[in-house]
Amino acid sequence: PCFGTTKRTKSNAVKLCEELGVSVQEVNITAAVRQHFADIGHDESVHDVTYENCQARERTQVLMDIANQSGGLVIGTGDLSELALGWATYNGDHMSMYAVNCSVPKTLVRYIVQYEAASSAPALQAVLLDILDTPVSPELLPADENGQIAQKTEDTVGSYILHDFFLYYTLRYGMSPEEVNELCKEAVRQSDEYNFSDSEIDKWQKVFYTRFFRQQFKRNCMPDGVKVGTVSVSPRGDLRLPSEIEFEDFL
Repeated sequence: PCFGTTKRTKSNAVKLCEELGVSVQEVNITAAVRQHFADIGHDESVHDVTYENCQARERTQVLMDIANQSGGLVIGTGDLSELALGWATYNGDHMSMYAVNCSVPKTLVRYIVQYEAASSAPALQAVLLDILDTPVSPELLPADENGQIAQKTEDTVGSYILHDFFLYYTLRYGMSPEEVNELCKEAVRQSDEYNFSDSEIDKWQKVFYTRFFRQQFKRNCMPDGVKVGTVSVSPRGDLRLPSEIEFEDFL
């Protein structure tokens, strides 16, 4: 836990471990991060990218060193959608010794958790369903006045439903931005569940292409991981793309 950790997510993490019979070790990184702020001369009241990334990198350092102590592995939790958008701290949660979710999109992660919850005992099911109901967040900014998550990923980068759609049709079928845009709008028109406006689709599609190309440098040195679907962004077989690519034509 650190500055942005809420009681809800911490409690769910502990309950999940208890229900699955997994041991729990808590390492509060607040003092270590504050020492690092002092070392580099960062004002803690300035909640910028430095404030956020110091926490993510400190967590990774702790995990890596505990892995060394125990002869274990740090298993990466980042998924395909986060890799596509570069929504990870470089050399923070971006890094691990093996990444198990690197070709599983965020929308599929949700379905997998939902499926697991449906076949679980009541106590475990309750935890899994509450995790599903929790807004996606890195929790690197302080909670609001009610102790609730203030930093919501999809408010910043857009809906993962849309981004997974853009990613799939761009990489799996090589569709142009115009084709993806038209297909997405038609899919939404035929959907009973989603009601994105045309302007919202246009806005988040531009965000997708901008982040997808600009964040390639993170994927060019991503950890090894398993490929489980038809779309992957690994540079070791599926997506060989220079980090310096000019992408303005896509916009």
